[in-house]
Amino acid sequence: MFTTSSQPSSPENEWRHRLDKFVKDHKIELAALSWGLWLENGNSQGTIGIDLQPTPHFVYCPPTAVESLNDRVENRLQEILGLIKHHKPEVEVLMIGIGKDQVKLIYFEPETAPPQSFEQLGKDVDTLIEELETKLGACLS
Repeated sequence: MFTTSSQPSSPENEWRHRLDKFVKDHKIELAALSWGLWLENGNSQGTIGIDLQPTPHFVYCPPTAVESLNDRVENRLQEILGLIKHHKPEVEVLMIGIGKDQVKLIYFEPETAPPQSFEQLGKDVDTLIEELETKLGACLS
């Protein structure tokens, strides 16, 4: 018989658990935002990031910045770089969560593909960003 024990999360990792819950609860909106930003910019700006400091907001993570960070952390981000390189925006959502001195990969294939999520929600990118940043701020406070 297997048992699970829930270990108390440390304060420095609490943001990861809250971000996981936020992503789980808002997959459609994140997929829609991902596709909307892809339509506007392609991959010219880099990977979408969620910077949690000082308050949660969306940013772009240019490839050179991610590669530079990978070099500084002794190539521990190789898998993330591979996912970025082979990202399929029409079926996957790929974002980088940025906490204090830590990053977290946000990567999933939603039940409703990003283009359909964007179409179904019928909201523009600015509205999606504003709504998600507000909800994320509430989730992490």
